[in-house]
Amino acid sequence: MLSVRSLEAGYGRARVLFGVSFDVEPGRLVCVMGRNGVGKTTLLNTVMGVLPATAGTVTFEGRDVTRLRPHERVRLGLGYVPQGHETFPQLSVMGNLLVTLEASPHKDPGALDEALEVFPRLKPLLKRRAGFLSGGQQQQLAMARALVTRPKLLILDEPTEGIQPSIVQEIEEAIERLHASGLAVLLVEQYLDLALRLADRFFILDAGHVVRAGGAEELRGEEVHRLLAV
Repeated sequence: MLSVRSLEAGYGRARVLFGVSFDVEPGRLVCVMGRNGVGKTTLLNTVMGVLPATAGTVTFEGRDVTRLRPHERVRLGLGYVPQGHETFPQLSVMGNLLVTLEASPHKDPGALDEALEVFPRLKPLLKRRAGFLSGGQQQQLAMARALVTRPKLLILDEPTEGIQPSIVQEIEEAIERLHASGLAVLLVEQYLDLALRLADRFFILDAGHVVRAGGAEELRGEEVHRLLAV
């Protein structure tokens, strides 16, 4: 489904990614792990076209998307939830969802209803401005907005970061539900226990390189713990 080969990217003269390669197969949940500052967010931004690749390729469903703009990748089926609970703060919850729906390739109102089924906590908040939501509620709204586009691959950048524990549990359950439905997921996650519960496969970045990859059962090794230690 998603194939990344020898990907390099950075900011100005500072290179951050060095020949990163990995695959996300249909219906699989792949977890990207690593300490802070090793290039995880840079990797997702490059996969989505927010940051241009300086070398390598990004292929989605057999099509080279390396030079496509972010909105073109969204139309092909990539859904992205970046760090920071990104919403339109002046719009209501419903307004955020409707704006996203209008910009989506299918404009199917049923997708909105389905997103709210995944995040029922948002239903009584539809008239509330997004800027007045808690951090956890904003994160759920950001994920619901991505789901409204009916993605084939959902890309999540640390969706549980800085979220109250009760909402973390709901977000984990939502990801598990989406994965069980057959949706492919590329997830950046710091919590090893959560990755153990959710991931089919993982890979670890260190200084912009993939230094370890494998099945979820291999996440229990001492080498993995060393690579993830702060």
